[in-house]
Amino acid sequence: MVNHGGARNRSGPAANMYSARSDARDLRARKLPVGGYDGDFPPLSDFLPDAKEREGQVWAQAWRSPQADQWIRESWRHRTIAMWVRWSVKMEDPEAPAATAAAAQRLADSIGMTPAGLKENGWLIVADDSTDNPEQKAKQSAAKRSVGRTMANGKRMRAVAAPTTRDDDD
Repeated sequence: MVNHGGARNRSGPAANMYSARSDARDLRARKLPVGGYDGDFPPLSDFLPDAKEREGQVWAQAWRSPQADQWIRESWRHRTIAMWVRWSVKMEDPEAPAATAAAAQRLADSIGMTPAGLKENGWLIVADDSTDNPEQKAKQSAAKRSVGRTMANGKRMRAVAAPTTRDDDD
């Protein structure tokens, strides 16, 4: 019998990148700019030599997304992105079977084009000015202070009043 056990990418609760435990393990979300990526990107013909015009449009559009800011650093993803483009265009056909949508969805998760995919990859889309916003800085420092008030098991510590002693004057 073949062993079927082992960890799966979505088994059990996902790590929460805002938890004290994740802080202790130094797990941090990779922040992607909400404005998207504006640099050069590889030509689709490197991955799909027979690409259709619509696939080229979707490819160019995808490379302007916030996720592309990370894709450009990970060349091993480029072929998967090309496959997502192909399956996404196939899915646009009203006669496309459900399996086509399922394939496109799985690929979208893999490359971070869905909320689940963003979480799975440990990415977070943030406003470009989020670090300059004083309100945001105040919230972040308050969150850091509250994380500091947790015990090793992640539970919050409660304030307990110290017993007071009375001097009885007889």
